[in-house]
Amino acid sequence: MSRSQTGAAPAAYLDGPTRAFAVMAVIYGVVGMLVGVIIAAQLAWPELLNGISWLSYGRLRPLHTNAVIFAFGGCVLIATSYHVVQRTCQVTLFLPKLAWFTFLGWNLIILAAVVTLPLGITSGKEYAELEWPIDLLIAVVWVAYAIVFFGTIGTRKVRHIYVANWFFGAFIITVALLHIVNSAAMPVSLWKSYSAYAGVQDAMVQWWYGHNAVGFFLTAGFLGIMYYFIPKQAERPVYSYRLSIVHFWALIFTYMWAGPHHLHYTALPDWAQSLGMVFSLVLLAPSWGGMINGIMTLSGAWHKLRDDPVLKFLIVSLSFYGMSTFEGPMMSIKTVNALSHYTDWTVGHVHSGALGWVGLVSMGALYHLIPVLWGRKQMYSKRAIEIHFWVATIGIVLYIAAMWIAGVMQGLMWRATNPDGTLVYSFVESVKATYPYYVVRWLGGVLYLGGMLIMLWNVVMTIKSGEVKQVAPKLATA
Repeated sequence: MSRSQTGAAPAAYLDGPTRAFAVMAVIYGVVGMLVGVIIAAQLAWPELLNGISWLSYGRLRPLHTNAVIFAFGGCVLIATSYHVVQRTCQVTLFLPKLAWFTFLGWNLIILAAVVTLPLGITSGKEYAELEWPIDLLIAVVWVAYAIVFFGTIGTRKVRHIYVANWFFGAFIITVALLHIVNSAAMPVSLWKSYSAYAGVQDAMVQWWYGHNAVGFFLTAGFLGIMYYFIPKQAERPVYSYRLSIVHFWALIFTYMWAGPHHLHYTALPDWAQSLGMVFSLVLLAPSWGGMINGIMTLSGAWHKLRDDPVLKFLIVSLSFYGMSTFEGPMMSIKTVNALSHYTDWTVGHVHSGALGWVGLVSMGALYHLIPVLWGRKQMYSKRAIEIHFWVATIGIVLYIAAMWIAGVMQGLMWRATNPDGTLVYSFVESVKATYPYYVVRWLGGVLYLGGMLIMLWNVVMTIKSGEVKQVAPKLATA
């Protein structure tokens, strides 16, 4: 239907909530990574904040993970999904007031986490530490987010649903399922509850949730970002749209069953451990299919990488995605896991994905998105983006290399035995040997945080540099 047939000018896109989420994403990125640097320093120098209970490692570590995953990552995902769904569906957001509610509700959740976690109010579940009143608010806000997103798709002006929205949609539905099932609990007071599950069943549900938080919150959602922003920034179509659909279905099906690999050599039945390992190995194929699809989108346009630092962020993030999704399945193999489990190798693997894949693709998307949202031709300083890229990349390499070396060393020291069967090394000797690698890890974190501070300055200067322009959607033709 043409504009003349409608008899009215199209309404502008609703970019207010997207702008708000984008700005808060950058702020939370700085805060979350600052807390990460503090706890990295505590591991290298344990008496750094000795005696202050609410600044102890045990309190700050869950604050760090919640800040970088749900505050920074969550704001990036909601901002980009709101932006992408409007542009690809050519309509404004469904229920604008509900979209604003998701912004206010999500930030209230983050504020509650900032208060409760340092006070030691926690359920003790990895990536699900927040207590039951906050869990209820998360469920309400997430349902509101789903209504806005799927309502927008339901009112779209185009027949086709672009593949990025498939990934965003799967991420939204699955995270709701994961959160509601894993957070089932019996409250005993306002800030204390006990899990609805016990023993090995509790562990199984927790790591079904925990690994799929990685699989859907930190992978599927960010693949939605990849499938929109790399083609937009490179000004090239997706290398293979058919491959993107195969990638979607293979990844979505396989990821759900990989969680048991977190529980090798535990009380979980051996068949369940082995099944988790098998599905983890199968995951390599769809993961690399997606990585290749993203990188090959630059076919015929590789020269753009020389002059476009935003594209550097997006493409290098895919390199880290490929590396992490090779390393993860390898670490799920029982014989490898016997060496790696409980060591800093796991920490290196997690941060290869978190800093390299999630962090870089988020920053690349935000650098593309913010000038669009504020009606600018480009970010305030292209040179600052280039510096940020190199500072962040060097920081990641220092971090993960230090943790890989430390982890393998720890695993080998812990399993080394004398001919009579006694241990060659005491545990404290392995801790002492790890010290220099913890210092290098801290230095890598400082560099990565420095890059985020550069980004914050660049974003502020970009926003201040002119007036906001309203952008109207293009109406589909009949």
